[in-house]
Amino acid sequence: MTFPGQATATATAVSLAVLIVVTAILWWVKVALPGALHHPVFFYLVPTAVLALVYGVIDGALFAVAAFVCSTFFLYDPIYSFRVSSVHALGELFWFLVVALVGVKCVVELRRESGKPD
Repeated sequence: MTFPGQATATATAVSLAVLIVVTAILWWVKVALPGALHHPVFFYLVPTAVLALVYGVIDGALFAVAAFVCSTFFLYDPIYSFRVSSVHALGELFWFLVVALVGVKCVVELRRESGKPD
């Protein structure tokens, strides 16, 4: 038996779980191995594309925005703040969001051409 909105709830739960796992791994690497992780926000691109492929454009775009927020808060100095101290890091975050959103749209278009419903 399926309930209305069950697919949306499943997509949201999976997206949140993936976001938590990727953020936790990147945060651990940043704390445990200082200086080893450069441009951490771009590690969210593959999960963004996979979620867009599986669940569609809305969930992929929401994941990209959530990844932007989480990486700003947890991975860029000063940590645990939405303030970004470097102009370079701010540009990195901006270009991640642009590339992720364009990538989500491209993945969904490829999915649509293959005949899978949105």
